[in-house]
Amino acid sequence: MKIRLIALLVLALAFQGVIAQKYVTKTGKIRFYSDTPMEKIEAVNNQVNSALDVATGQMVFRVLMKSFEFEKALMQEHFNENYVESDKFPNATFKGTVAGLQQLDMTKDGRHQVEVEGDLTIHGVTKKVKTTGTLEAKGGKIAGRCVFSVAVKDYGISIPTAVVKQIAETIEITVDVTYDKMN
Repeated sequence: MKIRLIALLVLALAFQGVIAQKYVTKTGKIRFYSDTPMEKIEAVNNQVNSALDVATGQMVFRVLMKSFEFEKALMQEHFNENYVESDKFPNATFKGTVAGLQQLDMTKDGRHQVEVEGDLTIHGVTKKVKTTGTLEAKGGKIAGRCVFSVAVKDYGISIPTAVVKQIAETIEITVDVTYDKMN
């Protein structure tokens, strides 16, 4: 009986350690920016879902495309209906890893340069991406930030000839998230 109780206690403590290594957010922020001589286009999405497992380095994101907000309503309408076809492809996702995260002590406050690599899916097309960013542990939370670029043609997004000079071929993506420990 004592052995079973001890085994159960050890198992519970081990499981607690696994849970404590997972972090989540539902309020991450992704910004995209297109800059051409004709027009600057910016949109922000503050409803980004993400999870980070510091034990394995695995990271996932899910972004509802209709949650991007533009300065002009017409831009938002064109983005959703004509370019990313949000009804047909409602989400963008990322599944990847943070290289070497297991070697970093994210329980102590500190800022770390990291490399992130994985599969980015936009408009139903999946491509490998690799970028650098920062993870900062502070007060029991982890803040992540990175900036990278994507070519719209790589994701099967076609730009009509009439507006091709107004939309950059490469879009800058900025990701800002603050993860809380999963309970």
